[in-house]
Amino acid sequence: MANTETTTALLKAVARIRPTLDDCKSTAEQQRELSHEAYDAMFGANLFAMLAPKARGGLELHPVEAMRVWEAVARIDSAAAWNLVMNGTITGFIAWLPADGADELLADGPTTVAGALFPPQPAIRVDGGWRVTGHVPYASGCANAKWLALPAVEMDGDKPKVDPETGRPAPFGVFFPRDEGEILDTWHTVGMRGTGSADIAVDNLFIPDRRTMPVKPLDKPAPGFEGPLYRMVPWLSILGEATVSVGIAAAAVEELIELVKKKTPAYNTTPLREQQLAQFVIGKAKSRVEAARDTLHRAAEEGFDDVGDGSLLSWDAKIRLQLAVCFAAEACAEAVRLVCDGAGASAVRTGQPFERHLRDIQVLTQHSSKSSPRYASAGRLMLGLENDWVWLSF
Repeated sequence: MANTETTTALLKAVARIRPTLDDCKSTAEQQRELSHEAYDAMFGANLFAMLAPKARGGLELHPVEAMRVWEAVARIDSAAAWNLVMNGTITGFIAWLPADGADELLADGPTTVAGALFPPQPAIRVDGGWRVTGHVPYASGCANAKWLALPAVEMDGDKPKVDPETGRPAPFGVFFPRDEGEILDTWHTVGMRGTGSADIAVDNLFIPDRRTMPVKPLDKPAPGFEGPLYRMVPWLSILGEATVSVGIAAAAVEELIELVKKKTPAYNTTPLREQQLAQFVIGKAKSRVEAARDTLHRAAEEGFDDVGDGSLLSWDAKIRLQLAVCFAAEACAEAVRLVCDGAGASAVRTGQPFERHLRDIQVLTQHSSKSSPRYASAGRLMLGLENDWVWLSF
């Protein structure tokens, strides 16, 4: 899919804010959250509007267009790209809200939402809404997003209430302003440190009904969310997550090429660029990055076409998407490991970019939506077995 004028303009905007993103990278690593300056630069560049509905002041891009922009940011800073993906795509769940709830969250145009979607927290029914208490992990970008979200479930005494039709609890999502929740200092990790993916907590917080959404396939979208893009939620988020891996690996390959051009290894008189190992790992790593990107883009295009007639994603399309994101995360991790082999001792020095790429890419392979068990989730469906992964149900 060729770049549109809008995508080209967004890519130019990314280039303009690159100095800010570059300057804030080390601070994000140290503080374990993205700086306000980096976050605001992306917002000011209209990057968080990419997936917002046109009817609500957004751009409503084709998924592949958004993926190109996400990759461009990830090549600069993985944490900035992760926040852009997560806080921009979780807003897609606004499509499940009642009209007045969507109006409230989008009163000022495209917004940002940070949240975690597991496990559901206890909710008590009260007049006009719910009282929710609990906390959930992995709310990436929660220090900067305007809204927070978490899952809840109605309680029957000390146990979740069971839906008589399904025989199971019926979880739902809730949205609330960031200043009504508490951010817990829990994000201490090997990689992806700058994403600020801390726990968020609420204590007896009132959530009005208009800011609650059912956890089920989208059947009655809020006004403005009728387009095919929103029938790809939550796969927009998962495609974005895998695209961050592509951006990291692509940057690592480019940086290795620059290193190889000028380095002669210690105790060696042959320049690295003339050594076959360096040539081999550059070629092999690049092939993995290209294959990962192409696979993701093709799966996204086919998924978007699948919902173009107003239907929800087919099982075949969801299997294709699941396999694509797993493959991309795995292939990009292999690419970065190859890069580090080629960089030699330079890969272990903190003054070089390679060690952070290695830490970040490995952490991304552990993310639940792209980890090894998801290959098995897709395999179960191909064997005609019952689905075991929540996002394949949407």
